[in-house]
Amino acid sequence: MTADHAVTALSAHRVRHPRITERLNDLSALMYPVSTDDIILVCGPSGVGKSTLSRFLVEDAVRGSQAAMNRDAGLVPAIYVEAPSSGEREFSWALLYQNILSQLEGELPMRRHAYSVDPATNRLSILPGLSPNSLAALRTAVERALRDRGTTHVVIDEAAHIMQHQNTRRLTANMNTLKSLSNRSGAQFVLSSSYDLFQMMSLSGQLARRTQVLHFDRYRQDNDSDVRAFRSCVQWFEKQLPELFAGRLLPYSEVLHDNALGCIGTLRDVLTRAARFMAAKGGWSPELLRRCLLTDAQHKRILEEILEGEEAINPGISHTAIRPRSPKKAA
Repeated sequence: MTADHAVTALSAHRVRHPRITERLNDLSALMYPVSTDDIILVCGPSGVGKSTLSRFLVEDAVRGSQAAMNRDAGLVPAIYVEAPSSGEREFSWALLYQNILSQLEGELPMRRHAYSVDPATNRLSILPGLSPNSLAALRTAVERALRDRGTTHVVIDEAAHIMQHQNTRRLTANMNTLKSLSNRSGAQFVLSSSYDLFQMMSLSGQLARRTQVLHFDRYRQDNDSDVRAFRSCVQWFEKQLPELFAGRLLPYSEVLHDNALGCIGTLRDVLTRAARFMAAKGGWSPELLRRCLLTDAQHKRILEEILEGEEAINPGISHTAIRPRSPKKAA
């Protein structure tokens, strides 16, 4: 087995573990045609699996609309995009709009114009004074494309990028932009982000009031059902790469749970690194697994961020902190 094959084996498939299923069911209850929740915020720790959840959400929406899509080849019920981080201080709405259009229409070299209805003729006309592909033109194109494609849900991953480096007034303006886009297009927006976005939104009562928040929490070590669920995820990873991991990871489940802080995305990262090392060096090694765990400094910093986020979103939540341990020696 090559190192590249080891990485591909773990990254090619996404595990629909119990927490994913729980959050998908929650989202299903919140996402319906006459919902008053224009914007839903899914937040949780880094590495918990928010991107995986987002992609499953879109896939399930597409699967549930298959009959309608067979009748209408142009129907796109849901799309997934990432909020871009352009390196600029201000968030680039132009890049986000272009990402949305690429999902709806493909990479078309079409010039975008902003339109309005001429009150004298009641006909559609290009707004004067605006160049093609201006921000207003892209916004108009997105609204029309979402309506024309029958898109009911837009899932935006890494949504904290929309709010970074903004003061409260600018935060409110950005959320107003999303709310307006939702109202005009008829699509419901699901924002996926770390706790940062929730904490930024909490600075404004207006922002907090208009957004439905869904907590995507980790598997906790002080909850027996969470411990069992995490062990089942460890077993799933064993099955994905039996040449290296079969029957070997489960004895270290408690250590992995502690080190990954109950986050399946972080667990995947740890095991992917370990698989690459092991494939390159000839096979299973507890020592190589130990080398791929989060360091004490990384573990401490991530745990601090998680506890701060959990306290903000659910005051009074308890946590039993356990220092990371090295894997036991192989028998």
